Amino acid sequence: MTTEATTSGELWRDPRVATADRVRDLMARMTVREKVAQLYGVWVGIDSGGEVAPHQHDLIVEPPSLDDLIPHGIGQLTRVFGTRPIAPDVGAHSLARTQRQIIAGNRFGIPAMVHEECLTGLAAWQATVYPSPLCWGATFEPDLVRRMGEHIGRSMRRLGVHQGLAPVLDVTRDLRWGRVEETIGEDPHLVGTIGTAYVEGVESAGVVATLKHFAGYSVSRAGRNMAPVSIGRRELADVILPPFEMALRAGVRSVMNSYTSNDGVPVAADPVMLTDLLRGEYGFTGTVVADYFAVAFLYRLHGVAADRAGSAGQALAAGIDVELPTVDCYGEPLLAEIEAGTVDLALVDRALERVLRQKCELGLLDPDFSPEPDTDVDIDDPAARSLAREVAERSIVLLHNDGVLPLTGKRRIAVVGPRAAEPGAVMGCYSFPLHVGVHHPDVPIGVEVPTVVDALRADHDVTFALGCPVVGGTDAEIAEAVEAARAAEVCVAVLGDQAGLFGGGTSGEGCDATDLVLPGRQEELLEALIATGTPVVLVLLSGRPYELSRQIDRLAAVVCGFYPGEEGATALAGVLSGRINPSGRLPVSFPGAGSSQPSTYLTAGLGARSEVSTVDPTALFPFGHGLTYAPVTWVSVEADAREWPTNGTCRVVTTLRNDHDISTTEVVQIYLHDPVAEVARPVRQLIGAVKVDLQPGQTRTITAVLHADLTSYTGRAGHRQVDPGEVELRVGRSSADVHTAVPFTLTGPRRRVGFDRAFVPVFEIGD
Repeated sequence: MTTEATTSGELWRDPRVATADRVRDLMARMTVREKVAQLYGVWVGIDSGGEVAPHQHDLIVEPPSLDDLIPHGIGQLTRVFGTRPIAPDVGAHSLARTQRQIIAGNRFGIPAMVHEECLTGLAAWQATVYPSPLCWGATFEPDLVRRMGEHIGRSMRRLGVHQGLAPVLDVTRDLRWGRVEETIGEDPHLVGTIGTAYVEGVESAGVVATLKHFAGYSVSRAGRNMAPVSIGRRELADVILPPFEMALRAGVRSVMNSYTSNDGVPVAADPVMLTDLLRGEYGFTGTVVADYFAVAFLYRLHGVAADRAGSAGQALAAGIDVELPTVDCYGEPLLAEIEAGTVDLALVDRALERVLRQKCELGLLDPDFSPEPDTDVDIDDPAARSLAREVAERSIVLLHNDGVLPLTGKRRIAVVGPRAAEPGAVMGCYSFPLHVGVHHPDVPIGVEVPTVVDALRADHDVTFALGCPVVGGTDAEIAEAVEAARAAEVCVAVLGDQAGLFGGGTSGEGCDATDLVLPGRQEELLEALIATGTPVVLVLLSGRPYELSRQIDRLAAVVCGFYPGEEGATALAGVLSGRINPSGRLPVSFPGAGSSQPSTYLTAGLGARSEVSTVDPTALFPFGHGLTYAPVTWVSVEADAREWPTNGTCRVVTTLRNDHDISTTEVVQIYLHDPVAEVARPVRQLIGAVKVDLQPGQTRTITAVLHADLTSYTGRAGHRQVDPGEVELRVGRSSADVHTAVPFTLTGPRRRVGFDRAFVPVFEIGD
């Protein structure tokens, strides 16, 4: 049988032909302008709302009209749904109409790829607002996060969206950084495991996931957004890169560059990072897309290029294939450089091949491609809300409890604080209502979002008082809250952050903190509530941990939710009232010792006060910490050997028992302790964790088979090398609460000890 495509010799139209051959055939037919047109996005409506990207309104250029661009083709369409509130069905049909124009208007009929943000669900009006990435980390449940990613991916695909700009795999290093709320946590293994699960979910739905921000963004000086990064090769290799390595091995198809400069070299202009490492060493074959305006920043902020043309040449040579969000440097300035011979056309072809291959894999080059959306455009259906609630419930962390929780029976409760009666209190800066909707105050939020006050009123007799806003407030407001607390059996103080962008909040992109004291007058409010003598339960809804050591001994309980999404208040009420036994664990540590200086558990000398500094680095609540209403009994931890070959396996068996009359949960965490590296490197490194549910009276055995493959790292510059000798596996509830330390002798040649592929845990759970 002969198709019309093969008869005409246009191999690129035939789905039966190998992708490489199709792409090669199409490229040979394209003009230079048509090639370049595939390397940029177009953002229609870029100036129609508030600022959702850094320097957005400074960098808006007057692009050619869509009608002028279409004849040459368009590589990507930017944020069709995430620019302004638009009903999903209207947006989907508008997108289909635009795609039909693009297909009909260019001589090859190539549609545009469409991308959206999807960090807490699809960033679209009326879309489900899922818990933030810190909540994903707090679940310690990759399978749950994988299901969430798949659901998000399916909703995107139904609307005609092909690429999602998530997950963020930056490892938290400084809690003052505004984008801590977008990260999964401070541990490379946790970030890599959970982030990879999200990638697998999104990609399984036929949507391209995008890793960001490659790499080093979270290590910016003093936690300032986009500040320079001064990081050594070893820290980069051992802490920052492993999550990216893990997700790349899972088959992710796109990567976004970091805004920052590493040791003086902007990542957007760094071929060592974007080509030699990412493609040469890791074998990545997908597309590298620019973070918004990152190409223009090379001349506007970094000053390494003289103008747009120079920025385009540097970024393309470094390995950025697609300029986002809209046509700028990769438009006329790049074409002029090519014509002048300053930019080699081979660099354009290199990027184009990757772009067209991805479009081919997505079916966009097939003759039967149709831009028509799915008729089902409900993107906050009951199944999505149920999943959002499940993630929220499994992510809530009980940090402290003197016995006042759970609040059983109908209680007289004063609920106070700036986060108690605000729907936005449970949503992060990349949720549509706070990312875009905040610029359209007359438009409804689009989804049902109960507040904490609403949720608690279903169980208790509730009196509400504001106390103070997130920032600011009056003495009279604090006094009113104090009176409400005095009249109640229990006071629930709901404090924390307002998520926002570029100064529009106390947490979020461009909302960095100078210290880790609760924002505004909230600590003053908390002290006043404690002074009433009424038991105070602190509920923290925030994008980062805050310093609570001055109040912790006087608080009845502390519960933490890191922006748990549209069902977050319902989940919190369930935990407070005892319907849900809390099972979340901290993905980031809380600072302690009366210090507002940030410190993650990946700093040297965990738990040891320095002899040369007055600052005590000991965390108030360490990484992995979390309480339940029914603590598990650890029966035993055993190992089957005392020698561990550097290219072999070992087995650790943990037995747990639930001695209570309610079901409960434990997270078994396995850390590697290397005494040789104690001074210069982490004392403990998470190398495996598993969450285990136990019914009343149930005993369960968890076997961790740890596979070591250290030989694969011998050629990697920067990785730490250790001599064979004594190491320990520490098994426990957190990085600081270790149940058992099992000594091992590493045998074999001198090898690197690391986080991810070097130690691959396989857990077998039995009863």
